[in-house]
Amino acid sequence: MFGGGGGGGGGGMAPPDISQMSPEERANRLYNRIMTLHSAGKADSAEFFLPMALQAYAMLPELSIDARYHVGVLQLTGGDAAAALAQADTILKLAPTHLFGFMLRARGYELRKDPRGVQQAYQAFLRNEAAERARNLPEYADHAQNLDAFHQQAAEATRAGKAGT
Repeated sequence: MFGGGGGGGGGGMAPPDISQMSPEERANRLYNRIMTLHSAGKADSAEFFLPMALQAYAMLPELSIDARYHVGVLQLTGGDAAAALAQADTILKLAPTHLFGFMLRARGYELRKDPRGVQQAYQAFLRNEAAERARNLPEYADHAQNLDAFHQQAAEATRAGKAGT
């Protein structure tokens, strides 16, 4: 991953030569940088790289489900709930029980302040999670921490929702 936001004094390490990377590697590198910056509370820096990352994904000849998830997360980071929900819909058309579609839906509905939509996305995620994770898809391994955190949040929210009815 990327260290402290790309400040000076990289300890003698040269920055990666992006000209030698595949388009997918460049897009993923930008995605990871934005997520690292955002997690570090450097929203302004993340915002700076956001258009570059979205453009990098737009230049790919084809988007995998993992790439669509990345695009959706980037769109959420930029506050574009409609675009993220469109990525969720596309993922679920390609793979109707893929967990990334439900994750993006929940986050998109959260951004839209639609608690019913969030609850439905959480429930669909939990309903499909065991079978989906048993498939051992590479993208699930790559995003295991996100999946685990989302599971926790979905389980708590659905328990709270049932208690409130």
